[in-house]
Amino acid sequence: MSGRSRVVGVLGGMGPAATLDFFARVLALTPAKSDQDHIRLIIDNNPQVPNRNEAIAGTGPSPGPMLAAMARGLKGAGAELLVMPCNAAHAFLSDIARATDLPVISIIDVTVADALTRVAGLRSVGLLAADGCLNAGLYQRAFGERGVEVVVPDRELRTRFMEALTRIKQGDIGGTVRESMRAIANTLIANGAQAIVAGCTEVPLVLDEGDVAMPQINSTDCLARATIAAARG
Repeated sequence: MSGRSRVVGVLGGMGPAATLDFFARVLALTPAKSDQDHIRLIIDNNPQVPNRNEAIAGTGPSPGPMLAAMARGLKGAGAELLVMPCNAAHAFLSDIARATDLPVISIIDVTVADALTRVAGLRSVGLLAADGCLNAGLYQRAFGERGVEVVVPDRELRTRFMEALTRIKQGDIGGTVRESMRAIANTLIANGAQAIVAGCTEVPLVLDEGDVAMPQINSTDCLARATIAAARG
């Protein structure tokens, strides 16, 4: 790669393993022949950001002020654009947008765009996402504006998903958790989903491409590709 790329600020730590996975995917997806061909990332891995699910449910403090402070800190450190590898935290994107004048790449927007590009004639998607993301309606609204139905887990499946998510955040990415996530995805397919959207950045830690019969749209990969394109473009 010739020429200078823009510096990317990453609002991370939600959770740390998902942030690390995002970094790894950016490295893997960047066509590079030397160190200098990679883009510069400034990562604020801040696990102290208040719980997004509780905030959206109205049972905990908003992460908005801390996310805004992180955005300002990243700009001060030299970031020229911002990304955030956490889907539910995008319910507080306006707090980040007000904090700086830096462009912010939305993981929701790039994932929806990728789904529409990858699956011709897409009419319905199954959404694997945390309670906060589901309750905020982030993907339901974005897909709905494009005429795509979102198949969401029922109450029982949501409980099973959140139990699996808790175990992943505790470091458990073993066979039991993987099978649970695969079973939830397959239920959404049985309920009419033409593709599965991994709308939580912990999901790709246990669900690989090919684990389900329908196409899987991985929000972490979508954000990584969009980040590379924006930085190098």
